[in-house]
This record gives sequence, C-alpha cells and structure tokens, in this order.
Amino acid sequence: MLTTTIGAYPKPGYVPIRDWFGKDGGTDTAEPTAGYAETVAAHAGTIAEILDRATREVVAEQIELGIDIPTDGEIRRENFIHYHCRHLVGIDFEVLTEKQTRGHEALLPTITGPIQAGPAFLVRDWQIAQAATRRPVKLTVPGPLTIGEGVADEHYRDPRLRGAALADALNVEIRRLADAGCPVVQVDEPVLARKVEDALAFGIEHLERCFHKVPRATERVVHICCGYPDRLDAEDYPKAPQSAYLELAPVLDEAQLDAVSIEDAHRPNDLGLLERFVRTKVLFGVIAIARSRVEEVEAVRARLAAALDHIDRHRLVAAPDCGLGFLGRDLTRQKLRVLSEAARSL
Repeated sequence: MLTTTIGAYPKPGYVPIRDWFGKDGGTDTAEPTAGYAETVAAHAGTIAEILDRATREVVAEQIELGIDIPTDGEIRRENFIHYHCRHLVGIDFEVLTEKQTRGHEALLPTITGPIQAGPAFLVRDWQIAQAATRRPVKLTVPGPLTIGEGVADEHYRDPRLRGAALADALNVEIRRLADAGCPVVQVDEPVLARKVEDALAFGIEHLERCFHKVPRATERVVHICCGYPDRLDAEDYPKAPQSAYLELAPVLDEAQLDAVSIEDAHRPNDLGLLERFVRTKVLFGVIAIARSRVEEVEAVRARLAAALDHIDRHRLVAAPDCGLGFLGRDLTRQKLRVLSEAARSL
C-alpha cells in the first residue's frame, strides 16, 4: 500500500521563517502573517539557499522514512494559506483587517481589488523538491473557500464571486505546475467540510475550476480535514460535523478529481463512508497530527485492513490526518515510521 504526507513538515531549526504552529495561539494566532516579510528581508542574501537546503532535507527524510509520495514540506510558507496569497494580485498584506475566523479575531490580509495570478512561483518550489528524489513529489495549494476564510474581502463581498475569481487564479499556477511536469497537485480545502451548504452550492464547482484544463498526467487531489487544533494534545477544539464527509463524498466522487484526502485518526469514521467513493482514490488519515502519543503499528495496520473491507486496495493510500508541523521532527519521524511499516505489511 502506498504512503503519502499531506503538506506541512516540521521546519529544520536553521530556517528563519516561523510558521503558525509555533506562534502564540498556534493556528489560532491573532496575527498569522506577522513577521514573514521582515524575516525574508532580513535574510535577503541567503534565504533562497536556506529554503532550498531545507526543502531537499525534508524530502530526503520523508523518503528515508518510507513515504512513497512526499511533499516539499511547505518549508517556504508561514502557513498553508497566506504564502500563496502573497503571490496573487489583489490581496494586500499591508492592509490588515480584523475578522472573526476559526472562532477568534485575527488580523488578515485584505482583498482590495480583482484577484489575478501573479508571476509563476510554485514551479521552482516543486523543481527544488523533486530534484531530491526520483519518487513523485506532491505540491499543495490552498483552495478558494479556504482562502476566502483566511482573508478579509473588501472587493467582492460575495463568496461565490470571490471563490470563482480565486479558482481562476489558482488554476493558472496549477497549470504551470502541470506543464512543468509536477505529477500530483493537491488543493487544500478544509472549509468544504465546515461549510457544506456552500460546498454543495458552489465550492466543489470552484474546486473543479482549479483543475480546468489540467492534463490527466497530473493527479488531482483535494484534502479535506475537519479542523485543526491550536496546540499539540488539545482535545476539545472545534471540528466540522462528522456528517460532512458523508454529504460531500458522492458529489466529490463524481467531480473531476482523482483522489480525496480525509482524516480518520483523531476522529474515526464509520468505514461505510469509503463505499461512497466508487471511483476516486482515498488518502486515509491514520496518523494523528496533533497528539504526542505515537501510534502502535498493529493498531494502524488493523485500521487500514478494516478500511480495505470497504474500498479497492489500489484506491487506498495511507497518510497522516493533515500536516505535521505541530509534532516536531522526532515525533514526526516516529509516527511516519509507524505509518510506513503498517502500510508495507498489507
């Protein structure tokens, strides 16, 4: 059985960019974009070399730990949303607007004009990562609904119009990746699960729009976790209703997608859910990304084996629930070894 990671990987200690996992408030920090531009400017002469080195390091580490489809680790990003937003025309990082998001107030960059793609940037990110291995490296981009949640909007003021514009801009960069040979592109859209009504009304349509005219040689993946904690070992934090996957699955299975990534480790699903994916692959989260307890190989193997009673073997890929940034390098290594050993045993 193949294994993959989802996106974020703990940054090596020499990387100066501080991501939101380590900020005060964690992923619920009140200023998720603070300090990024200043850090990059302060290391202007060396930042590219540092980030290239770190990217190669974490790709090589994932391979060493048995991951078949690694990511670039999102080493260059302060979080999974705003790095991409910095490369879009129409989003102003100098104009910060207070907005309620994820149940707290945050100062967020603001859409002040029409959204458009800027110059290419992810192609080089992928090329640096892919040069570290012969295995296929996956690149991630934030989805339209999720970006809409992570910025303030003073221009469109309509989620459907905003989402369509974002999808078109994302499509430009995704097609650049595909044209460069990137084998797997994953759109991270956790807000699909939190806003099922919007997802069914226009969110999945916008997701497909992200992949418009992307060649079939590039695998099209969507990742939908149900909610991120603000710190390691937090138990009581908001999650999308468990019914969300059940409502979304049939529509996602009919969409122009190749794979859907879901979480199962932190909050197990009724495995009958997998039967609703008749055509698509499922990236199945069997490693918890915000618990310090390291899973037992046999327990992970048993969950994967149970899943195979509900889905074709070739359409199940073992994965963590989400990105690994909370765990630190040691826990990440231990957990990925467990994942790989369990998957290889089936």
